[in-house]
Amino acid sequence: MNWHLLLVAAALSAITGVLFGLAPALQSTRAGIVPALKGSRFAAPGRHRRFLALGRMLTVSQIAFSLIILVAAALFVRTLANLEAVQLGFNRENVLTFRVDARRAGHAGPEITSFYGRLRTGLASIPGVRGATLSDLTLVGGRDFTPVSVSGGKGRTSLIMIVGPGFLSTMQVPVHLGREIQEDDMNPSHPGAVVNQAFVKAYLPDRNPLGLNVSFPDDCTACDIPIVGVCGNALVAREVTEQARPTVFLPFTAKAAGHVSGMTYELRTAGNPLSSVPAVRDLVRRADPRLPLSEIRTQSDLIDGTFHQQVVFARLCTGFALLALAIACVGLYGAMSYTVARRTSEIGIRMALGAQRRTVIWTVLREVLLLASAGLAISIPAALAGSKLLKSFLYETRPNDPVSFVIAAISLSAAAALAGYLPARRASRIDPMTALRHE
Repeated sequence: MNWHLLLVAAALSAITGVLFGLAPALQSTRAGIVPALKGSRFAAPGRHRRFLALGRMLTVSQIAFSLIILVAAALFVRTLANLEAVQLGFNRENVLTFRVDARRAGHAGPEITSFYGRLRTGLASIPGVRGATLSDLTLVGGRDFTPVSVSGGKGRTSLIMIVGPGFLSTMQVPVHLGREIQEDDMNPSHPGAVVNQAFVKAYLPDRNPLGLNVSFPDDCTACDIPIVGVCGNALVAREVTEQARPTVFLPFTAKAAGHVSGMTYELRTAGNPLSSVPAVRDLVRRADPRLPLSEIRTQSDLIDGTFHQQVVFARLCTGFALLALAIACVGLYGAMSYTVARRTSEIGIRMALGAQRRTVIWTVLREVLLLASAGLAISIPAALAGSKLLKSFLYETRPNDPVSFVIAAISLSAAAALAGYLPARRASRIDPMTALRHE
């Protein structure tokens, strides 16, 4: 915690409390002599009206500011819900990811690929691990486009992902045509490639992709690799907000694995992925004590980290909105309690003349609803203008999203009605004889 910020916040709170507390205190020193001699507990009528008008203005301001913050919170919460509902094309649950770099442990040349393969086999044998595979980067991670040509055709650009056997089944990416990359494809002499549906739609819309060769002009270590399968559009991107791009999945032996800066292992587990971390550390230590593990996290945490900013904004705005709503309700409750106390005699006379309790309650609630309506009338245009500043932080949500505005308005109106109902209910239970003797 930053103590400087804490001290400044405490000082501002104290100064604000003193200033707003002095206002009624100073006003009480100007009370009229005649009302005071008559025993009236309230200020003179003129001053009372000014004080009441000021209180209502502050209450309306509180309601207006509360709605603006509520709208921002609703927009961020809806954005967060949209981000979490993005179709990734694979199952992110119960997957542990971590990264190793065999070169840092002294491995070099073709031996690196065999070491990575042996380590994958050992990880797959850990109790509770349903599948183990590896890739150069995670599915949702940084990646660049690479020139690709199909069977000697025109060069295209595509995303390239270097994977191990069983990658698609481990990540639960559906295979729509052919098969996925298997152990036999690890043989550099006859590897196989898998492309996604976006690749077929963009570059091979009228052709059967199976059996065609993909080559990479900029990489002579991966030339003329036959396509053995077509998979779904698993999200291979930096952000979850990106669209599926043409992607080619290659066995990690098809490229010079020694040129890849480490490999990421993905382990699908039967339960909590983090519970397998001790066994993973022990197995890697036995495979090579010099080999460091890094970036240990679950696939879900990795994906959630890509929209961490939206999560923070949603939580902060929701917290501030609830706090502002509570302050507005407290202010409204105080204002209406003062009004009820001021009108005790009037309410008593009304009830003595036969007024029903629901009539008394509605009389007080009507004023509450008028104040809430005034606050909404001021804040809705301001919220519409201010929400445009949040456009760059939103996803699949318009700044003037009607659902967010309706939710915020209903929440604020309900809270205001509840804050006003309590003094209204107390007013309806006033004993007429006691009220008539109130002054």
